[in-house]
Amino acid sequence: MHSDDGFFGENIAADYDESSADMFAPEVVAPAVDVLAELAADGPALEFGVGTGRIALPLARRGVPVHGIDLSRAMVARLRAKPGGDTVGVTIGDFATTRVPGTFAVSYLVFNTINNLTTQDAQVDCFRNASAHLRPGGCFVVEVGVPDLRLLPPGQTAVPFHIGPTQWAFDIYDTASQAMSSNYVTIVDGRAEHRSIPFRYVWPAELDLMARLAGLRLRDRWEGWTRAPFNGESRRHVSVWEKPGD
Repeated sequence: MHSDDGFFGENIAADYDESSADMFAPEVVAPAVDVLAELAADGPALEFGVGTGRIALPLARRGVPVHGIDLSRAMVARLRAKPGGDTVGVTIGDFATTRVPGTFAVSYLVFNTINNLTTQDAQVDCFRNASAHLRPGGCFVVEVGVPDLRLLPPGQTAVPFHIGPTQWAFDIYDTASQAMSSNYVTIVDGRAEHRSIPFRYVWPAELDLMARLAGLRLRDRWEGWTRAPFNGESRRHVSVWEKPGD
């Protein structure tokens, strides 16, 4: 782990947008921005794990004042270098505990970022931090995958999600602790390079309890940003918790 930038140091930031190109496609970004802009209405938004600005920049272009929190200066440097990068305020810090001035209409975590907090305590703290930043009636939004444990046969701990001529990628699960890691093996000049990023997977019901501990209540849960219904076969969810009004 990089001492300053967490698990998203310069080696990750350098090609993050390219390696996650599918997530930057307009048909992926636009529905998320539509939902967040609607929830923000005339208020500001706070992104936990703002990264290179995949969502923050188009949301700001919609006229929503956006502030972000991120531990990685390397990722934020990429945001700053993009057109409009100076319109998004950024605070460097751990989004589970870092406070910024003001209150917000919506705070949000996208693209499995809640799993970057690798303990249950940190995830609970994140919900409390989000709630503390919300004005009454404001919403906290999380986009995260449903754990793929159904793909694990007895005795197996790994689930591959990419196999190519020069790269293999797989997740490893520890069902006793809910720890997991995404692992990437890449062939460069005939040599194998391995990179591993730790996560903690979390269930929808567990997130609902974290929200309740933070004084929030579930308002909506969809399969994705297009608001398709969430069901037992859904591989991910977008959940919206609301802070009660005064």
